Amino acid sequence: MICFFLPRLLLLLPLAAPTLGIPHGPTSPLRYSRFLDPSNVVYLRWDFDMETEIITFDLQVQTAGWVGLGVTDRYTNVGADLVVGGVLPDGTVYFSDQHLVDDDTLEEDGSQDAVLQLLTEDAVYTTMRFSRPFRSCDSHDGDITSDTIRVLAAYGLDDTVRLERERTFVKSIFLLQIVHPDDLDAPAISYIHDLEITDFLIPEDDTTYACTFLPLPIVKEKHHIYKFEPKLLYHNETMVHHILVYACGNASALPTGISDCYGADPAFSLCSQVILGWAVGGTSYQFPDDVGISIGTPMDPQWIRLEVHYSNFHNLPGVYDSSGIRVYFTPILRKYDLGVLQIGFFTFPIHFIPPGAESFMSYGLCRTEKFEEMNGTPVPDIQVCGYLLHTHLAGRSLQAVQYRNGKQIRTICKDDAYDFNLQEPRDMKEHVTVKMGDELLVECQYQTLDRTMLTFGGPSTMNEMCLIFLFYYPRNNISSCMGYPDIIHVAHELGEEAEDSMEGMMAMNNVEWTPEIIKKAEKACKEADQVVIIKTIDEMVRNQTGRIPDILPTPRGPCLESSGGKVEPGDKTPAGFRAAPPIHSGSSPTTPLTILLLLQGGFSWLLFSLQGAI
Repeated sequence: MICFFLPRLLLLLPLAAPTLGIPHGPTSPLRYSRFLDPSNVVYLRWDFDMETEIITFDLQVQTAGWVGLGVTDRYTNVGADLVVGGVLPDGTVYFSDQHLVDDDTLEEDGSQDAVLQLLTEDAVYTTMRFSRPFRSCDSHDGDITSDTIRVLAAYGLDDTVRLERERTFVKSIFLLQIVHPDDLDAPAISYIHDLEITDFLIPEDDTTYACTFLPLPIVKEKHHIYKFEPKLLYHNETMVHHILVYACGNASALPTGISDCYGADPAFSLCSQVILGWAVGGTSYQFPDDVGISIGTPMDPQWIRLEVHYSNFHNLPGVYDSSGIRVYFTPILRKYDLGVLQIGFFTFPIHFIPPGAESFMSYGLCRTEKFEEMNGTPVPDIQVCGYLLHTHLAGRSLQAVQYRNGKQIRTICKDDAYDFNLQEPRDMKEHVTVKMGDELLVECQYQTLDRTMLTFGGPSTMNEMCLIFLFYYPRNNISSCMGYPDIIHVAHELGEEAEDSMEGMMAMNNVEWTPEIIKKAEKACKEADQVVIIKTIDEMVRNQTGRIPDILPTPRGPCLESSGGKVEPGDKTPAGFRAAPPIHSGSSPTTPLTILLLLQGGFSWLLFSLQGAI
């Protein structure tokens, strides 16, 4: 049981502290919000300032007791930071930056890096607003990054700080969402069109890929799709894993009805250019103001393949579904036509992940030098404006890295804390230019400590994928560019005989997977020649070969100066510090934070000494 003694807790912050803090961070209303619990009792609002690297949280909980908010990780809450606060019955405010030293103990941080802005209690809610740096120098504070963040929230029914399972919640959130939907323009004229499967009986199987072909909106002149959102039946939403919309070439002969996308009839796997995608955890998404998906011209697709991936792990019978994608389109044209490029590891069983792996890396290479030849016309520079990351349950992190003339020039996108249950399109902070001839490398990290059998690439949720969808403009005809290693080379490196790819793949079942062999297999996959497969919207395919380049780690910026001492290998400088941002003009006169902390510490020491003397 985690318990925090009230006499010490009262010393953590005097009532005047909200006016004594440094008012960094957003001063306008907080733009983002989310309930953190299933019962909608714990409500979080937040916003951030990318320039000062300060984030502000506002936690509102239906309680008259203490509240807490922090950052944890995938595996355990031990080590998580938790900012705790509340209001005593006499009106006294308490507030403290703490961390969990084990499952049963909270301990105050040596460096108090959370700055209180508001703490109130009324008949219904306790509300705590505070700001903190993205990255303090306190080793007990979790970093706020462009990765998925696992937000930890907790509260009590009174002012005795004690973590109880039924009132402790962890929710994965992409906190640093660059563009808020309210910041985007809504066209004066817009229309809605639904692309959906109708009354489909979900099979009593773990995994089903259901496909059907549907027409796009029929318009007499060019329009742009500017927004899309999932259409999910409430009682079925936990069974829908993802929904993809593929554009079909206008010369395609398409089947009718609904069938298995990758089953006996290969016609139901036609059309390979993804134009829209939703996965579990995602919501609606609006494209940047200057881009949209073109419809209505002779060059635009008239039909799409709708793919719905169902995961019926409980094998429930008699469940009908009508899920799909709702698109919003407008005759008010944007400047550019949007395209989607699928990159990563080509999804089929040559992609393998050993069992019992703490970490296993897979790579998929894309070489763009043949894009113009396959496109049929010159391809201008690609401007990447957004992305969607996708693996299945074993995925832990993904990144896409760009190379030009053999040199790494940037990481396009990444998530070092990927969560299968939060897959949503994300905007780029700055659009990235990809020139013809560049190479794009996707790296996926997996963990299979809970598995005793090989995991192969494939469509099932228990299979794996390693994909990144890049939203870009202006559109071309390339739909995907993915790679896979020479599996025969990998088999030989592991001491197995193989004369073709099928034998190489089957040979993986003969390997005794020890930690040493797992690392040897990872190295062999990285050093093998990569087969690169480029595909167009008209199903043209071109194979190339390439080699996996090394990935240089991206150095992180300095941490915000505090009394802690967080220095990590990824830091740009050994010291890793930078000065705190100045106080914004117009703020109330305040006691410097360091003096306030010294006064608090001195007062705490004095009272502790007096208590010891009693």
